[in-house]
Amino acid sequence: MHLARFPRVKLFPAPTPLHRLDNLTRELGGPEIWIKRDDCTVVATGGNKVRKLEFLIGEAKAQGATHIVTQGAVQSNHVRQTAAVAAMFGMKCTALLEHRVETNDRDYLGSGNVLLDKLFGCEIEYRPGGIDMNAEAEKKGVELRAAGQQAYVIPGGGSNKVGALGYVSCAQELVRQADEMGLRIDRLVTATGSAGTHAGLVVGLVGENAAIPVLGIGVRLPRDRQEENVFRLAEATADYVGVRGGIPRSAVVANCDYVGTGYGIPTEGMVEAVRMLGRLEGILLDPVYSGKAMAGIIDLIRKGEIGKGETVVFLHTGGAVGLFGYTGTFEQAA
Repeated sequence: MHLARFPRVKLFPAPTPLHRLDNLTRELGGPEIWIKRDDCTVVATGGNKVRKLEFLIGEAKAQGATHIVTQGAVQSNHVRQTAAVAAMFGMKCTALLEHRVETNDRDYLGSGNVLLDKLFGCEIEYRPGGIDMNAEAEKKGVELRAAGQQAYVIPGGGSNKVGALGYVSCAQELVRQADEMGLRIDRLVTATGSAGTHAGLVVGLVGENAAIPVLGIGVRLPRDRQEENVFRLAEATADYVGVRGGIPRSAVVANCDYVGTGYGIPTEGMVEAVRMLGRLEGILLDPVYSGKAMAGIIDLIRKGEIGKGETVVFLHTGGAVGLFGYTGTFEQAA
């Protein structure tokens, strides 16, 4: 896979760190747990969307865009990173924020990512929960173009075949790091939501013939729908980059047992995981994605479904800014 064929902007120094979580490994009695620090992608406090934006903004610039439109939940990590990157390139940014989580909590509605969106100069419009937000973003793009703007629309999470290239690249990077370190990886685990990170990793690892299975811990949808979304995007991405033979359906695996009562709604396991990583490793997870993904890892280890002899890499997708929108949750758990 020759990714230099695709328009790209460089946004952060690669590779992101890959290191062993000694204290967490000891606390859980094995397996050996490593972390890939994609919370360290620099821009706007970092996160996984920065990798996607390298290709998305690359394409936007190649098309002459001057105005970026995107969408997400109120505390969207993706919107925060997109707004920051747009500002870096002198582009306007409009974000549609969905009231996906029903709450009147002032922290959730006004701090964390929302505060940063505004500081980056993002124009915010709100939408009710439960509607087709990508369709709303496309409508906004049409409206702006009719008004003479050169608008480029990025779907939620940056999750299309262009954005997924960021995680095809990450998979290549991870394989190189592991080979240089002499590290054999038995399993790669990450949060899976809008599907782009998960799909890109699968395509990259299949394309590298790495034989590293990816487990996505779901944060929103039931397993069948999540796997269908990831597989569909993985197939489209594989076709886009020219992976011969496509993607086997068996390569897409999601565990959606840790969503709780819904997207962005705290769970006891998430709170435990966030507190555990903070106290044992000095690493901040987020309450919506990485916190629930790590809760899944911890529980699967305790159940023996991730074996003590395995070497597991956890891809940290960032999002710690979102913790400030959940202050009450952690105060109650203290």
